[in-house]
Amino acid sequence: MTVCGKLKIGFVGLVVVLLLAACGGISPEKKTSQKSESSGSCATVGESSLVTIATGGISGVYYPVGTAIANMVNRNRDRYGFQVVVESTGGSVFNINAVAAGDIQFGIAQADRQYQAVRGIAEWQGRGARKNLRAVFSLHPEILTLIAGDDTGIRDIRDLKGRRVNIGNHGSGQRQNSLDALNAVGLKPSDLDIVEVKAIEAIELLKEGAIDAFFYTVGHPSSAIRKATEGPRKVRIVPIGDVGHMFVLYPFYVPSRIDMANYPGAANEEERVDSFGVKATLVSSADVPDAVVYAVTREVFENFEDFKAQQSAFSELTKKGMLQGQSAPIHPGAMRYYEETGLLRSE
Repeated sequence: MTVCGKLKIGFVGLVVVLLLAACGGISPEKKTSQKSESSGSCATVGESSLVTIATGGISGVYYPVGTAIANMVNRNRDRYGFQVVVESTGGSVFNINAVAAGDIQFGIAQADRQYQAVRGIAEWQGRGARKNLRAVFSLHPEILTLIAGDDTGIRDIRDLKGRRVNIGNHGSGQRQNSLDALNAVGLKPSDLDIVEVKAIEAIELLKEGAIDAFFYTVGHPSSAIRKATEGPRKVRIVPIGDVGHMFVLYPFYVPSRIDMANYPGAANEEERVDSFGVKATLVSSADVPDAVVYAVTREVFENFEDFKAQQSAFSELTKKGMLQGQSAPIHPGAMRYYEETGLLRSE
């Protein structure tokens, strides 16, 4: 096992594994900070090492984002001495737990889940805070999106009472977001006929009429949401408003709006729909070598415009913005790059 920790390469059909020849370097036992010089010297993590980024469902934004990061690093894999692979997973909670356990090296997770994990609350209540979780950078904003069949008459989140609604699978960030939204408007899970499946499954259930609505925390524009709005059953995106007090209780939430120009197939007449959201973040562990995190951070920031072009959800992304929304300590490998470039200077 390399210093990167044991790998769980699941979902074989979704993972591209390319073996490479290492270019020298760090012994498997050494986990201290290593410097990779800009001259092109190798910052390796052991021979033929594989580094994994855990993402989410292939229909969402996490998977292609993880793939974009992997592709950038892998262009210089001979320099760094490791190959990055991408794994499709159940989402934020799974990713954080796998990173904290040392099963994988990086995971994409919602900022609220990062916040909860390091404090030992929500899913981590009674199970222990994930003190070794480390932030790398923030990504796009993710908005809690409520999609309902137009024929249901659901026009407001409060109309969900008594309806069959998917709130998201266990281990996903959107499940807690859904529960927070319901609580903010005075609804309890018992007030609804709750379904708990992945968003991609919920789209099909909505099309078939098996559910009335579903929540999905996702960056916009979203191909999955577009797919839902272009099906045979007419659907609309329902506003989630009057939740201002929630922003005081939960500092990781921010007011957001969904641009309906991205979804011409929806039944909505308004140009924008109110909701709230969080940021997606890339997280790692204190046990992952500094050289590995430095390399990943460097490749994304040094190729920033190329990275932005990978996803329409990145249209408003800025380098400074990628350092905001973190509630875990920044990994020393990432911190080194930020200090070198002046993005974040130590006090």
